[in-house]
Amino acid sequence: MAAGELFDLTGRVAVVTGSTKGIGRAMVQGLAEAGAKVVVSSRKQELCDEVAAEVAASTGVETFGLACHVGDWEGIPSFVEAVVERFGTIDVLVNNAGINPAPVTVSDMSIEYWRKVFNVNLEGPLRMAQQVAPVMRDHGGGSIINIVTMAAYSGGPNVCAYGSSKAGLINLTKSMSQEWAPWKVRVNALCPGPFMTEMVAGAERVREGFIDLIADGTLMKRVAAAEEIIGPVLYLASDASSYVTGDEISVSGGMQK
Repeated sequence: MAAGELFDLTGRVAVVTGSTKGIGRAMVQGLAEAGAKVVVSSRKQELCDEVAAEVAASTGVETFGLACHVGDWEGIPSFVEAVVERFGTIDVLVNNAGINPAPVTVSDMSIEYWRKVFNVNLEGPLRMAQQVAPVMRDHGGGSIINIVTMAAYSGGPNVCAYGSSKAGLINLTKSMSQEWAPWKVRVNALCPGPFMTEMVAGAERVREGFIDLIADGTLMKRVAAAEEIIGPVLYLASDASSYVTGDEISVSGGMQK
C-alpha cells in the first residue's frame, strides 16, 4: 500500500462517542476529512444533529447524528443496531465520552459519585465495545480506540474517581485486544494530556493560572489545541497502525507516565 493511502478512510464507518464538543468534535471532523462516514454522538440529539450537519457541509461525507448516553447499559445495543441499519457496518469505534463532574477528594468521595463516574468512563466503553466488536468481526475486522488520560498513570488530588476509572480502561483495553485479536479487531488507547477544552477553560475562569499550571507539567510547556488529537486518532483508526494493538499511546507534550 502506498504511503498516501495508509491514512485513507474512504468507505469506512466511524463512531465517536462524546463528539459534539472538545476533542471528540475534532475527531469526527478529522475522520470525516480522511473520508470516513461518521456517527456523531452525545447525550443530546439536537447537538448531534447540529454537529453532524456541520461536518457533512464542510467535508461532503455522509454523517449520522444519533444521541446515546453511554452510561445507559441497556440503551447501547439499540444505538449500535441503529448505526448498523444506517451504514451496514462499523469499522472504527472511538470511546471518547467521559465525565469528571467536580473536584472531590478521596476523603469526601461518596459511593454515588464513584459509581456515576465509573458507569460512564469504564462501563460505557465496555458495553459499547461488546456490541461493536462482533459487528467488526463479521465484516473483516476493525479498530477500537479508547480515550484515556495521563491521570490514569499518576492519579492526583481531586481526581481519584476519574483517574481510577481511566486506569481501569487501560487494563480493559489490553484484555479486549487479547480476546479480539483473532477477530482482526485491534484495540488501543490514546492518553491525552492537557487539551484546551471547555472543561479547561472553565477551570481557568474559576482558578486563574490553571492553564499555566497544567502546561508546566508537560515538556512542551503548553496546552494542546483540540485539533492536535486528530493525527493520533487517524493513525489508530487507519491501516497506518495495522500491526498495533493492545497499546496505549500518550498525546501529552511529553508528560511522564
